[in-house]
Amino acid sequence: MSDRLLGLPPVADARTRVLLLGSFPGAASLAAQQYYGHPRNQFWPIVGALLGEALTAMPYAQRLDALRAHGVGLWDVYAACRREGSLDSAIEQAEPNDLASLVARLPALAAIAHNGGESARSLRITRAFGVPVHRLPSTSPANASWSFERKLVAWREALGPHLTA
Repeated sequence: MSDRLLGLPPVADARTRVLLLGSFPGAASLAAQQYYGHPRNQFWPIVGALLGEALTAMPYAQRLDALRAHGVGLWDVYAACRREGSLDSAIEQAEPNDLASLVARLPALAAIAHNGGESARSLRITRAFGVPVHRLPSTSPANASWSFERKLVAWREALGPHLTA
C-alpha cells in the first residue's frame, strides 16, 4: 500500500465567484506543490483562454494571483488519499476536503465546477450549496478522447457566464 498523500490548500478568497474542483493532485503536481503541475495537463491553457490571460507563460504564484483577480478559486474534493501513480482510478481511502467550510467563506460564489468524473462524484455534496454546479470534461492527459478544442468549448459554455476576462 502506498503512503498517505496530502493534497494542496485551497486557492480562494472573498472575490471567488467560480470554484473549480479537481479530484486530487497527480504525482507531478504533488512533487511541484502546484495545482495542475503535469506539463500535458490542459488546465492552465484552457483557463487562460477563458480569462484572456497567458497563464502558462506566468510563474506559478502569478498564475494563482491572476485566478484570484478573475474571481476563480481552486481546490480538490479530496484532502488526502493513498494512490500509486496519478490516475483517479487508483485513489484509495480518500478523505474528503471540508468543502462546506470553504464555501461558507466565499460570499461572492456564483458557481462550482468539477474538473472530471472523479471530482464529480461529489456532486451530491456541492449541489447542496445553492449555486449552479457543472461537471466539466477532465483536463488531464488521461482524457485523451476529448481534444483541447472540445474541452475548451465545454468549459466556455459552462463557465463563460460566471467569468470576467
